[in-house]
Amino acid sequence: MSADCGHHGHKRRKIFKRICAGILIFNLVVLVTVLIVWAILQPSKPRFVLQDATVYAFNVSSPPNFLTSTFQVTLYSRNPNDKIGVYYDKLDVYASYRNQQITLRSQIPPTYQGHKEVNIWSPFIYGTSVPVAPYNALSLSQDQANGAVLLNIKIDGRVRWKVGTFISGRYHFYVSCPAFINFGAAKTNGILVENSGVKYQLVQNCKVSV
Repeated sequence: MSADCGHHGHKRRKIFKRICAGILIFNLVVLVTVLIVWAILQPSKPRFVLQDATVYAFNVSSPPNFLTSTFQVTLYSRNPNDKIGVYYDKLDVYASYRNQQITLRSQIPPTYQGHKEVNIWSPFIYGTSVPVAPYNALSLSQDQANGAVLLNIKIDGRVRWKVGTFISGRYHFYVSCPAFINFGAAKTNGILVENSGVKYQLVQNCKVSV
């Protein structure tokens, strides 16, 4: 009887190994198929354009080195792919100056962007008494006095790609858009809007990294 039990145990182990091998082969085939489809489709990164920026406040105090600012920016995004969709799971927008973040992060609601689709977002980004490095506060004051400040509007997010029914894992997603803002007497391309804002038409292509 013990020999019979040993025989059945050996048979079960054999069946178990075959099942594991079958699952492994199936997963491998699926992975290879997805990689082949991915290579054939050659996905392109979404295109981003900073269309305009409206400045409602931009005040530097020194010392202490604080910046209070309020902007509204218009961001254009297009998915150039024919057969690949994009899930934007997280998009945080903020402004930076010389690699220092100078506003709080504003969130764009999660969304799906289909093939060749376009999305336009107009988030507000702002910061009240945000501490600025002393050398940046000095440069900001000088730039503003000279009539122009070069900022960067940045997006930090997470995206997933959709190919047919397959949805990829999450990828870190960065966008950087230069924004050249004129101030004071050098206000040459701004349009006055309500609430004492000045709107600047920029149409700047953004750098996208995934």
